[in-house]
Amino acid sequence: MSELHDRFRAASASAEPVFWRVPETPAQTLRALADFAEEHGIERDAYGQRGAVAQLEAEVAELLGKPAAVMFPSGVMAQQATLRAWCDRRASRRVALPDLSHLLHHEQDGPRRVTGLELEWLTTGRETPTAASLAAVPGRLGAVMVELPLRDAGCLLPSWDDLVGLSAAARERGVPLHADGARIWESVPHWGRTLTEAAELVDSMYVSLYKGLGAPSGALVVCPEDLAADLRAWRQRMGGTLFSMTAAAVGGLVGLRAYLDDFGAYRDWAIALAAELRSHGIRTFPEEPHIGTFLAYAPGVADEVNERVVAHAEQHGVVVSPLWGQSEVPGWLVAELSCYDAALRHDPADVAEQIAAVVA
Repeated sequence: MSELHDRFRAASASAEPVFWRVPETPAQTLRALADFAEEHGIERDAYGQRGAVAQLEAEVAELLGKPAAVMFPSGVMAQQATLRAWCDRRASRRVALPDLSHLLHHEQDGPRRVTGLELEWLTTGRETPTAASLAAVPGRLGAVMVELPLRDAGCLLPSWDDLVGLSAAARERGVPLHADGARIWESVPHWGRTLTEAAELVDSMYVSLYKGLGAPSGALVVCPEDLAADLRAWRQRMGGTLFSMTAAAVGGLVGLRAYLDDFGAYRDWAIALAAELRSHGIRTFPEEPHIGTFLAYAPGVADEVNERVVAHAEQHGVVVSPLWGQSEVPGWLVAELSCYDAALRHDPADVAEQIAAVVA
């Protein structure tokens, strides 16, 4: 970690954030979880059974209209277990997925080395999946996976019609369609659809408890009852059936009540910010954000721009943007902007002006 990163982290600890959420201390987080558990009479789980975990699984399964849900300590484990379970049923380890998938870029080659999956590209680059994408992958497949949204492409979502078409094509081919729905809570406002309508298009879906919902950790997979039994077995094989997951489960219960109705407002604020940034010569992708998170591009030198970002936070007590990195275009920088409840306290025009002043 460089000195600049250390300064940015130190400044961020006491400065007012414009993006994400106002940070809490560990004591504040644990106190809030304890207060909620006491107020609602939440009981602890034991090895992922009963108590808070069972309550959360039931609530999330109902919310997404699936027969069952299984909690995991992490999304990495949840998705690898789910894909392996589907592949075992199909007697094929081949999985078609985007080449920008989280599984390929952030999991140390785990899908291949841990669960023995063979990966094929459903899409490449900033491309959203369609029925034609699946048709272009020949041979027997154990599963197909879509990432909703595709985070490394700027949180890009397929059109609703394309997603419906992909779902129909997978079912016609007899291949299970699994969704990385870590940010599905944030995605449905883009389509004007409900969580249940989105989940109906897939055979299983992973959802995150901390991305968007703000829990300390944790993930769930919604799926058919028989697959849930397989997932519980894989969770134990992979060391994920912890003695207790109560704290994470309570965090999920809190997040469902605190944030589920807010994601449309985050998206609207992000769209307004992106428009203001473009008026200052800063490009955005998608041009109109699909969710509250998107990519911003500006010309510049990373060290110089980031020095100004950090200095602004130190001098004014406001973190106006994350640190910027080199983009795929020489001479241009990129930053991921995530608009949550902290953003709603600010005027998008004012924020865009501050960002432009820091980046210019």
